[in-house]
Amino acid sequence: MQIGIPTETVAGENRVAATPETVKKLIGAGHSVVIERGAGVKAAYIDSAYEQVGATIKDDAYQGSQLILKVRAPVGDEIQKLSANTTVVAMFDPYRNPDLDTFANQNVSAFALELLPRTLSRAQNMDVLSSQANLAGYKSVLLAAAEYQRMFPMLMTAAGTVKPARVVIMGVGVAGLQAIATAKRLGAVVEATDLRPTAKEQVESLGGKWLDVPMSPEEQARAEEAAKNGYGWTPGEQYIKDQAAIVDKAVSNADIVITTALLPGRNAPRLIKAETVAKMKPGSVILDMAVETGGNVEGSKVGETVFTENGVKILGVPNIPSTLSTEASALYARNVFNFVETLFDANKNFSINPEEEIQKALLVTHGGQVLLKRG
Repeated sequence: MQIGIPTETVAGENRVAATPETVKKLIGAGHSVVIERGAGVKAAYIDSAYEQVGATIKDDAYQGSQLILKVRAPVGDEIQKLSANTTVVAMFDPYRNPDLDTFANQNVSAFALELLPRTLSRAQNMDVLSSQANLAGYKSVLLAAAEYQRMFPMLMTAAGTVKPARVVIMGVGVAGLQAIATAKRLGAVVEATDLRPTAKEQVESLGGKWLDVPMSPEEQARAEEAAKNGYGWTPGEQYIKDQAAIVDKAVSNADIVITTALLPGRNAPRLIKAETVAKMKPGSVILDMAVETGGNVEGSKVGETVFTENGVKILGVPNIPSTLSTEASALYARNVFNFVETLFDANKNFSINPEEEIQKALLVTHGGQVLLKRG
């Protein structure tokens, strides 16, 4: 089978869906791999590195390829390049993607990697959201630190003592935990909050302080049930009020705040209101990791640094993993390779099985139909 690796066309996307490491494995499995000229350059994977492992470099990776591997779903003219019965594996942002009907009409089989079930242990090595969030959590702290005009660690100097930075992490998923670990390594005092009570032990194991919000037994049971699926839960009115008060106090006293809360298929929850930002000290920094899906912070803007009247910087950095494109591509490519292996049967024949557990979860268009339930 010919597998095509096109150049990413979305603005600011520096990653590539296959690296020389994974291309070598694909070729070793009996496939031919076509790399679009320059596809990996922004991630420091040059054409000659792909050629050395047996790939062919062409100006068009779509032509003749039955399987297309991408980071972002094809858009615009890219979609027109897809032949009928082509299979595409990528991150489709499926609940917001306006082109799913077009993919279906062109009889394209589309696998959206974001839909991977987190409860399946055998699918963990295919989890692109976790691998990319890990990198984003790390880099978010470095980006915030670069904008912060003071030091992170406490220093004792002849000129006086430098106090450590106070960092608040909101949302303790994969990205949040890595952000906590990174901020602690830099010497900050770290506090964290999350809707999942089970996150408390994880925060404290990394040396962070848990911002505790009282919960009723009913709410605790609902939260624990939601945690089994790896996502947050919808809290009650009283919990929301209690959390808002605790968050308001912690954020008001923070030097750096990083928000990481995302909801699959929905806009990001609003965690920090303008009134809270207005209470923060001049020179404080907020980084909104959810800015592309509506933002956790009131006033954040995609791709912009907003300066508030009271001297606070709100960073709206989109696609943070792309700023670590070499490592992000390496991890993403391994995730993709692990999934692609499931598309071939024992005799190495390509076989889409809409009833197989993992494929069924990821397959959003197939057989001329949109399979994703968007309601």
